[in-house]
Amino acid sequence: MNIQAKPQKTQAEQALIDTFASVFSDLPGDADVVSARDRLIGALSDNGLPTRRVESWHYTDLRTLLREIPAPSKAANARQVRPFIDGSLVLPLLDGRYVSPQNISGVTVSSYRDELMSGRAAETLKPKAADDIIGLMNSAFVMDGYVISIAPETEVGQIIELQSVQEGGQIHDRSVIDFGAGAKATIIDRQLGSGDKPGLSSALTNIKLADNAEITWIVLQEKGADDTHLGQIRAELGAGATLKLYIVNTGGKLVRQEVDVAAAGEGAHFDLRGINLLAGQSHTDITLTLGHTVPNTTSQEIIRNVVLDRARGVFQGQIRVAREAQKTDAQMACNTLLLSDEGEFDAKPELEIFADDVICAHGATVIDLDPVHMFYLKARGITEKSARSLLINGFVDELVDELENETISDALKTRIESWLETHV
Repeated sequence: MNIQAKPQKTQAEQALIDTFASVFSDLPGDADVVSARDRLIGALSDNGLPTRRVESWHYTDLRTLLREIPAPSKAANARQVRPFIDGSLVLPLLDGRYVSPQNISGVTVSSYRDELMSGRAAETLKPKAADDIIGLMNSAFVMDGYVISIAPETEVGQIIELQSVQEGGQIHDRSVIDFGAGAKATIIDRQLGSGDKPGLSSALTNIKLADNAEITWIVLQEKGADDTHLGQIRAELGAGATLKLYIVNTGGKLVRQEVDVAAAGEGAHFDLRGINLLAGQSHTDITLTLGHTVPNTTSQEIIRNVVLDRARGVFQGQIRVAREAQKTDAQMACNTLLLSDEGEFDAKPELEIFADDVICAHGATVIDLDPVHMFYLKARGITEKSARSLLINGFVDELVDELENETISDALKTRIESWLETHV
């Protein structure tokens, strides 16, 4: 009988298991939550981190890339920073810990820790699939986060900034946000690294849009150069609901942002706009799974990438159209400026269609800056650095200009220009 031995655990895998043992008594939860956490860490011990042999992780071999695991953050040493947009209502998570916020009319806010202590979270502490290592890791280690409910027909006038600030170490947070029928809001989901020590973070966000809700959600990921960030957004859209999701990656050493969306109500619409600004030896991955499960739903995804130095980027986008989802209109495009011979970008757009009355398309391009355009600008006295920055700006600003809020659009352009000034 041929019995294959399990591969020896990597340093990172063993460190995660040891971390769980060291912080187990500090993790909040009732008996059901404790039992769920035990099962999860057991699964991690048995299966390890995913490798390129796992299809959904083929371009991000986590077992190889995740080499070191920092110790957990024992206290909230991080400090709240100025909001991205002045006047925003900031809901801070400081080193993964809840801070009691101000009151907002029509918005109810509480700590996810309460869900763990009461046991209400026990049923949700599980991965969504066998290859969902982010869901598994977050469920095993989560300590806190936000539970937010926005009442039906509420139009939140202020921008809400979910501000997660990490000063090194290891944090795992989870937020659950429910938007009532007809609610309207703009959320900035900001992931910040503020310390000199390497950090590991996992962040899982569950979003539910009731019928006719209209939400703009902006993920601004600004982790430190030595940080690892594993994020996951799960969203469900009711009838007539619209979710406009923007993801802007400008930092981090190893970043994976997963997006799992279900267009579950007729007339639902989903937009994804992604901007990846990649330099140094960073590795950044956006992985999307989008399910159209009912008739008359629409979606459009556009990803723009700028790759410098020895950076590597990944976009995986899978659109699934169920047999019942007639009249689906789904469009996906991934465009990359590859500005280094040592850089790399892997694009894997997919369509899985079981309905016959649909309009679906995907495409991917990889280009360098047009030498004719460069010559035109330099001939008019513009330096090569400025010319490159202008052309790159034009490539990504097109997506930013789609934002209806001009203040947010201008702030994002300033952030992009700052990154280009540093890296180009």
